[in-house]
Amino acid sequence: MPLYRDEAVVLRTHQLGEADRIITLLTRQHGRIRAVAKGVRRTRSRFGARLEPFMVVDVQCYEGRNLDTVTQAETIAPHGQTICRDYPSYTAATVMVETAERLTEEHEPSTQQYLLLVGALRSLSGAEHDPSLVLDAYLLRSLAVNGWAPSFYDCAKCGAPGPHRAFNIAAGGSVCTVCRPPGSAAPATETMRLLASLLSGDWVLADASDERHRREGSGLVSAFLQWHLERGVRSLRHVERRSHPENRSAAAQSPELLAQEPV
Repeated sequence: MPLYRDEAVVLRTHQLGEADRIITLLTRQHGRIRAVAKGVRRTRSRFGARLEPFMVVDVQCYEGRNLDTVTQAETIAPHGQTICRDYPSYTAATVMVETAERLTEEHEPSTQQYLLLVGALRSLSGAEHDPSLVLDAYLLRSLAVNGWAPSFYDCAKCGAPGPHRAFNIAAGGSVCTVCRPPGSAAPATETMRLLASLLSGDWVLADASDERHRREGSGLVSAFLQWHLERGVRSLRHVERRSHPENRSAAAQSPELLAQEPV
């Protein structure tokens, strides 16, 4: 089936030649694909503005040997236009699309990741919640979809009922006093409750959270994400949020994260 049609989110673009671009898309049914949009940089291009990052489009492509070719694109949701006007939303969205690209495989269907990303971008575009909360909720849920859901209540190692005071990235989240490895972080109880609410979708509790607990939780989420991806997420450095001092100990559980911890 050389010609196919699908819904997609534009993750990123690269220039190709004088007038073309390579577009990286996360599609609903075909997974992540890379396709050439010919003539898209010309002023009279039929779909140039539709193939910008964060846009949700109905796209038609022709299968190629190495790269597919975009033959048609129609806008479903122009999230990019709204998100790019607000810097906190823009930086959060760049982390989301980079994470989505890292957590998916080319031509391997990942409908859950697609729907999760579309929902997060819609929330940012509509200013439904604080961008940092939307970002952390997306990161936690996208990791959970890939089988890396952290525990914020019971012990991640032995299953002992919580709540527990310690949090260890390598162990998978909350750990009891018996299982607690050296160097574990000790976040506030309110921070753990906030992260649990973001993972479960309890926005009433999340929206009412204190700023210092949001900052502390963001540091833990960033470190947890980069631990499982086994390298840093470049766009995280542009997110405007300060890391709580206790989160430094969380990052220290993975030495390579120290230089990548967002400030």
